[in-house]
Amino acid sequence: MAINLQKGQKISLSKESGGSLSKVIMGLGWDAKKSEKKGGMLGGLFGGGAGAGDSIDLDASCVMFDDNNKSVDVVYFGHLKSKDGSITHTGDNRTGDGDGDDEQIIVDLDKVPANVKSLVFTVNSFTGQTFDSVENAYCRMVDSSNKAEIARYTLSSQGSHTAQIMAKVYRHNGEWKMHAIGENGTGRTIENLLPQIIPHL
Repeated sequence: MAINLQKGQKISLSKESGGSLSKVIMGLGWDAKKSEKKGGMLGGLFGGGAGAGDSIDLDASCVMFDDNNKSVDVVYFGHLKSKDGSITHTGDNRTGDGDGDDEQIIVDLDKVPANVKSLVFTVNSFTGQTFDSVENAYCRMVDSSNKAEIARYTLSSQGSHTAQIMAKVYRHNGEWKMHAIGENGTGRTIENLLPQIIPHL
């Protein structure tokens, strides 16, 4: 049974999954508010460009930090695999249409280098719309071995921000934990957001 996380809540991933956890999937999903889809059904099918006005391109990213809170690597739509091979982004979704996860980032916890202390998952509005135009945004942690959902964090905050620092997965006393951060940010790309992540490490 998956846990519905509240903002600021921390859990042990291994305890919640009922045993050893080696590979997880961070799934992120969202929908454009119906009023934002000005192009109707056909507009949704053929839209997707930055100026189309009928789609919202949110981008999921994962930033790897070491013990000194320095960024070691970033996995996002322009760099789909970490240099060490432990984290893989399954690819860019430019509309948020459809059910289920819109973007997924797969983490092989056993392969994350020992010097990496935390993994921070974020979402940026690449097309520049604010989260006033977004609904049903969430992130969820899934056990890759059996596809069981371990935890889910649903965003309740809409507003004029263009990014969200969603969650952190981090090492603590030899086990992996998850912290639902849920802090608003600004910036169309992960580069813009990096300085805003540091206070949450």
